[in-house]
Amino acid sequence: MIDRIRTVGLLILCILLLSQSIQAQTTPIMPAAPDPAGINQGRFIGVVLGTAAFYTITLLMLRKQWYKKKVPFHSFNDNAEWLQMDKVGHAATAYCMSRGGYELMRWSGVDERASILTGGLLALLFQTTLEVYDGHSEGWGFSKGDMFANVAGTALFVGQQFGPGQQVVSLKYGFRKTIFPPYRPNVLGKTTGVQMLKDYNAQQYWLSVNLASVLPVGPSFPRWLNLDLGYSGSGMIGGHENPPVFDQHGKEVKFERYRQFFISPDADLSRINAFSPSLQRFIGTAQFFKIPAPSLEFNRVNGLRFHPLILPKE
Repeated sequence: MIDRIRTVGLLILCILLLSQSIQAQTTPIMPAAPDPAGINQGRFIGVVLGTAAFYTITLLMLRKQWYKKKVPFHSFNDNAEWLQMDKVGHAATAYCMSRGGYELMRWSGVDERASILTGGLLALLFQTTLEVYDGHSEGWGFSKGDMFANVAGTALFVGQQFGPGQQVVSLKYGFRKTIFPPYRPNVLGKTTGVQMLKDYNAQQYWLSVNLASVLPVGPSFPRWLNLDLGYSGSGMIGGHENPPVFDQHGKEVKFERYRQFFISPDADLSRINAFSPSLQRFIGTAQFFKIPAPSLEFNRVNGLRFHPLILPKE
């Protein structure tokens, strides 16, 4: 439920940005100077009201449907679960929310510094609220590991925007179907949409590096070319360990849990100046989803493997 709410938040940010991508201008890679006209009141009021409404409605929904039974605030340690895939997911979500909030503020005419701080604070406010709710929820608890990941993801965006003034490194998400959900559908999801949120075997998280920003390249080098380093896990049907499961013939099925590491080319489409400024802002946030591309994988079970386009079902 919590992961679903986070994902809805990301989609709303993308939709708000896309709905305004109607101008036909070009934008430089570096952040634009503050608009001399100042804040666009119509846009700014719309963003503020939309953000406040989303935050309020989300809290009311959670209280009514998810946190019905409130218990005293407590914490728990889930740092060893799911080969830390959930922690990487928290960092990636916080990064994308920070970037989305920033882009909405800049589109509204807010100056660079205030937009950076607002984007980061909005992401932390949303994520922290959910963690506090978990702390009062029976069966869950406040996770210091989750909170650390939330801060790390936010800091990655804020630090780069204050420092080099651009996102040299970004975090992205990938997905592929796996064979594991049928063995524990209530945990890993019964449908593809739910599996995108709950099946950690199906998820990949990518650290995307813009090559032109870190290498001494010439003017003819494609500014949009990125190199991505990916991480995932496989063989997981339980958090800490796999419970016994059986096939249709009653025979026990055992899965080996292991980590996967990837390297793959990527494209940062927000660096293509042919798009309008508003569309570039939308693309920068929407590219939370990794573009399918050839990749090289290494894991301790299968060794080195090459995937021509998308990762195979496992």
